[in-house]
Amino acid sequence: QVPLVESGGGLVQAGGSLRLSCAASRSIFRFNPKGWYRQAPGGQRELVATITSGGSTNYADSVKGRFTISRDNTRNTVYLQMNSLIPEDTAVYYCWASSGSDYWGQGTQVTVSS
Repeated sequence: QVPLVESGGGLVQAGGSLRLSCAASRSIFRFNPKGWYRQAPGGQRELVATITSGGSTNYADSVKGRFTISRDNTRNTVYLQMNSLIPEDTAVYYCWASSGSDYWGQGTQVTVSS
């Protein structure tokens, strides 16, 4: 019942770094795969990164080499480390988990200035 809760968003300059966190209840954290989506103003929600139960990761082409998804099972938390940020990364970032059905956080704003 406890929702996915994102944190760590903010305003950063291009080239900077930011780490997003997604805290979940134990029951929701069990769901796999997990991942991050983002939605730019006026844009579509797009997949950024996923991680499977076995630890396999996948990334959107636009973030490969810059973003890293990880999880800490002891803290029921999934992370998104974002490096070398560019203005195109500006979006609301949503934590996601799937059990066949989708579970979403409410999002955290990331703004990258030029």
